[in-house]
Amino acid sequence: MQQDAGKKDTILLLGGSRQQVVAIETAKRLGYRTVVCDYLPDNPGQYVADVAYSTSTTDREAVLEVARSERARGVLAYASDPAAPTAAYVAEELGLPTNPLHSVEVLSRKNLFRRHLHAHGFPCPASREVDANAVDGARLAQLAHDMRLPVVLKPTDSSGSKGISVLDVADAASLDRALEHARSFSRNGILELEEYISYGFPRVVGGDVFVAHGEVRFWGLMSCLRDEELGGLVPVGERNPSGLTAAQERAVRSQIQDLVTSLDIQFGEFNVEVIVGPGDVPHFLELGARAGGNMIPVQLSDISGIDLVEANVRYAMGDDSMDVTFDGNQEAVCTYVPHARRDGTFAGIELSPDIEPHVYRTVMYLSEGDQVCRFDGANKAVGIVFLRFDDVGQMERLLDGISERIRVRVD
Repeated sequence: MQQDAGKKDTILLLGGSRQQVVAIETAKRLGYRTVVCDYLPDNPGQYVADVAYSTSTTDREAVLEVARSERARGVLAYASDPAAPTAAYVAEELGLPTNPLHSVEVLSRKNLFRRHLHAHGFPCPASREVDANAVDGARLAQLAHDMRLPVVLKPTDSSGSKGISVLDVADAASLDRALEHARSFSRNGILELEEYISYGFPRVVGGDVFVAHGEVRFWGLMSCLRDEELGGLVPVGERNPSGLTAAQERAVRSQIQDLVTSLDIQFGEFNVEVIVGPGDVPHFLELGARAGGNMIPVQLSDISGIDLVEANVRYAMGDDSMDVTFDGNQEAVCTYVPHARRDGTFAGIELSPDIEPHVYRTVMYLSEGDQVCRFDGANKAVGIVFLRFDDVGQMERLLDGISERIRVRVD
């Protein structure tokens, strides 16, 4: 299925999930021919794209062959951690717009990321790389002996906080359970054992930034909502403004730009997770080499008036004419990810009378009667609710107890 001369340019999109359909639709609106790769048979993107291949987005050579045969002029792994290195590999092989493959790989694997942070003098916790198949809980307990508690065990190649455990007690039994959990979400078998980063600012700083010509031009820094009853590891929304002081935000921005420069990143949207520790020192959890999940680009487009999905498509196709300059604002906006605290049958969501007037968009992933799982990762979300408030004070009052104001009914 080759592209005929004179036809419109083709963009290859890696992934056709619900959250990625918006990128396919945007590319079509911009006049591009769309080709999607996704090996899941029920991916909705295949019904939107002009051409669809049942190809794994992590199979570099297979995706490269698709790109060649379709004469792709650009490759985009929108909101996908696993596919980001594939997109960079294919683009490098074909001389298409991309950031350096090595840099994308560093950002996509937590162990390489920690090595880069150490090597370039960024603040980061003590950590150890672990072969998941060569250790047990007793060996991990030995490795953790000199670490400050709590410790964190995580896969190096997972996203959405999947497979992560925080342990206040680093004994063999606890670490055996954490090891089994991490293994189940690890493709490469490499885990990271590290000290937990203490909070100076009470929430994880999240959101996305957009880089153009090596400089961060779009500052979409927000802060993450968490469900503490489920361990507080998985984001259940993002709020704007972040709540950082001016000094804290300057420090975070400086570290992000320094990291972008150290990796020779030239363009694109990047997902940010930073903990501001004691003394207002920023510590990177990650700088993801792709747009954020949970529809963060859509949320930030609402806040800024800049269509970040369009920017992703244009820059991937080598069109860097779109101005993405945004310096943040104080608009009181947040998202909330409805989720279940137990397995069962989804019976709908209920909005309290005080929260309902603030909902301006709802995106549901499940229908009533579908099976729903206890929320332990972004892949278990029921949907996303977008909210707008009169001011920050009102937002903070209504976010207190938000899980009771937006309730998921489970039978």
